[in-house]
This record gives sequence, structure tokens and C-alpha cells, in this order.
Amino acid sequence: MTSDFAEAIKLLQQERGISEELVLKTIEDFLLAAYKRKFGTSDNAVVRFNDDMSDVEVYAKKMIVAEDDHYDPVSEIILEEAKLLNDESEIGDEILIKVDKREFDRGSVQSAKQRARQDLREIQKNTLYSEFKDKIGEIIIGYFQRQRNQNIFVDIGKTEAILPRRFQSPREVYRAGDRIKAMISEVNKTSSGLQIVLTRTHTDFVKKIFELEVPEIYDGIVNIDRVVREPGYRTKIAVSTKKSDIDPVGACVGLKGVRIQSIVRELEGEKIDILKFDTNEAEFIKNALSPAHVSEVLILDYEKKHALAIVPEDQLSLAIGKQGLNVRLANRLVDWNIDVKTEEQRDELDISPEASRMASEIFATDEVEEISSIAELPGISERLVALLKENGIELIETLVSMKIEELHGLDGLTDEDIDSINSIIEDNVEIVESEEDVDIADEEEYVTEEVEEYECPECGASITVDMTSCPSCGIGISFEIEEDGSEEDSQ
Repeated sequence: MTSDFAEAIKLLQQERGISEELVLKTIEDFLLAAYKRKFGTSDNAVVRFNDDMSDVEVYAKKMIVAEDDHYDPVSEIILEEAKLLNDESEIGDEILIKVDKREFDRGSVQSAKQRARQDLREIQKNTLYSEFKDKIGEIIIGYFQRQRNQNIFVDIGKTEAILPRRFQSPREVYRAGDRIKAMISEVNKTSSGLQIVLTRTHTDFVKKIFELEVPEIYDGIVNIDRVVREPGYRTKIAVSTKKSDIDPVGACVGLKGVRIQSIVRELEGEKIDILKFDTNEAEFIKNALSPAHVSEVLILDYEKKHALAIVPEDQLSLAIGKQGLNVRLANRLVDWNIDVKTEEQRDELDISPEASRMASEIFATDEVEEISSIAELPGISERLVALLKENGIELIETLVSMKIEELHGLDGLTDEDIDSINSIIEDNVEIVESEEDVDIADEEEYVTEEVEEYECPECGASITVDMTSCPSCGIGISFEIEEDGSEEDSQ
């Protein structure tokens, strides 16, 4: 049966979260401190625990010396006294002599106890700090313990944490013993101990809740791209996925809304808008104003990130939200300045939708990836790609340069195939006239304008100096240069 001493060691381990090794080291230091206070030194003190940790003893290690008036009784013992303890003792040997712990005076014990308590507190602080420092950003469950100055102290097992007023949702009210789920925000060492700060207002707290409730998010199938929040009132979360067969919004909502309802309950009824993330700014702005229906988004200024959202009259108040909350959160979510207007209000502003669309195209940041292979053309079938390849045509440039007669001469192509190819080229290929071609055309036009025309002396038809016969009557002609530099035609 273990003694009270062993039980005390186990209790320290459980309550303070300190390993057995550290507990035993603290007890050893406590006894050595008491020994030093009693005898002036602890250099020759030895502390030993029983195998079952049921007790601990302190020994004084002394050197056996011959009887001498000048020996040190603290570190030395004369041979005659040593033989009383061990018959085989000889001069020069060392012997362990058990020290009665009751010999330690009250002051020595109190001083050692105080040092031991300090050591235990420091060990506990360092142990807990190492453990919780790695848990920053994780969800933890605790229980309401007490409240002071509107700050809530939460029992999290090995220690207590604090949920400051600024990190509490305005909707939440707690009573003694209530279960509290929160995220670890900070872990700090202070002079009074370890401080673990919890939060329920951080956007990452919402992310962690979604990870717990939505397996697709936890597994990385659905991504949380952006989150904005007004704690206690509304949260907007933009999600996406790379898998075409998965609806990211539907995955977060769950069957019959089971998942989202669970999250709303955890957030004490806070409204949550789940929307699809989109790289297209206009579409993303539309989604961000959910639950309002947006008819159109006009990009007014790409550089200043200014956009105008057009909504039906009955959707205006919903798009703006109570005290402007919905549009304010949408602004933060998309990082744009969004004005919300009805169609009538838009007309009063005299903003041309066509002009806005043109501006969107001019300032669009998405670069169009150039393609060269016919197989990369959108909408072209594998059969047509194979037929063209059999005819030695694999590049779009080659296909575009071919005349319609040449296409009809290719093996295996039908009239419908040719119509389909022409339609695909028209929809997806932009033919840019090179500068060289333009220069040549301009030069030819210029040359043409400079050629002088004359009349055939036989039939009156138009002739030029580069002709040797009339194109109309066939008479042979030649031109002679007169002395004044003019040209004269002759037969």
C-alpha cells in the first residue's frame, strides 16, 4: 500500500500537470535546502527515494578519519564512530549516515517549503506554457468558473483561462457551470502565473467551427477563402472548391440545413451568409450582397475599386441591411467600395451600362491565355481534331490561313464539319493583321495612285506606261520620252 507521501506526489502530478521526475526533483531540492540551512552546506547531502516512492530519506556522506581534535563533524567521522555503524569501516572510506529529518529546525523547513512552492509554480508555468503555446488558434472547451469586471474566467482542466469582455459576443450571457467553446488567442507568462486568453469574436473562430462541422472543409475539399464578421450580428463567408461535382455552399449548409443550424446555435443565433467565391469581381460583388438579389454590377473605377450594384426596389433595404451592416460587410469581404442603387436611381445618375462594361473590359486584370493548337480550341470535337491532324493540320494559324475551297478538299470533312470549324474560329480566334501586311498594302495603294493613265490612239481605251498593247483593241503600243521629260505614246 502506498503511503501518504506517494499519494501527495500523484496529486501534484494530476492537479498541476507536472511530471513525476520534476516533482521528485522539487522534493529533493526542498530537502537539500533544509539540510543546508541546518548544517551550512549541502555538498555532502544525499537524497534517496524508496523504490515504491513511499518515503524519502536524507543522508550525510562523511569521510572516515583517525581521531583528531581538528576533524570536521559535518563532512568527517572518526573511525571508532564509523565502526559502530559498519564493522568493516576503514580510514579513507566514505560512509552514508542517515539524517533524522526531525533535526531540521522550523526555520529551515519553512524556508525550504517556500523555495519548493516557488519552484513548483515556475515548473507548472513553464510546463503549461509549452503545452498551450502550441495550441494557439485551436478550439478548446471549458466551463464558466467566475466573472470579474465583465471578464469571464474559464476552467479548462489543468488551469484556468480568461475570456475578456472585448472577445465576447454581445449576444452571449453565461452562468456558473455553463459550457464555453472558444479559441485560444494568446498565451503569456506573467509575474502572477500563466495567462491563457480566449476569444469568441475572431474570424478564425468561425473558420474553426466550420472545420468541426463540415468534413469537406476539414479534409481540404472545400476552401474558406474569406471571412468577415460583425460578432453577434452577421458573418459572411466565401467558399470555393476545385471539384466540379461538389457544391461548396451546399456542403456548408448541409442536408436540410443541419450543419449551418448547428453553427448558428454555437454562435448564439448570429446570422451567417455562405456564398460562393468568384475571381470575377462583378460576380463576387453580386454574391457578397447576399441574401439580396442583385440585378447588375457596374464597375465604375477599377483602380479605385469602386463599383455600383443595381438591385430591384424591393431588394434595396435587404442589400443595405440594418444600419448598413450587409453592404458594409460586403465591402470588407470583396475589398471594394460598393454603392447600392435601384434601377431608377441608376438612371438618375446617368451612368451608361455599356460604358461601364467597356471599362470593365479595358481594366480587367485577367489575362487571356494564348493558344496555338487546334486541340485547345473551345468546343471542337475530338473527331474534328483527329481528321484535321490526319490531313497534316494541327496549328490554329495553319487552319485560319486556309481558303474555303482548300477546306472542302480535305479528306473526311463534310460541309457540316466545315461550318462547325468556321463557327468555332469566328467565336474564339482573333485575327490580327500584322504591321508588315499593313505597310505593304499602304505601299501598293500609294504606288497605284501614282500611275498615270493615257488613251489608246486607236480606240480611246485607258492604257498605262507599263502596257505593250491595248487591252481593248489589241493594237501594239510603245511610249517615247520627249525632250522636255514628258512621255508620248506611239503606234
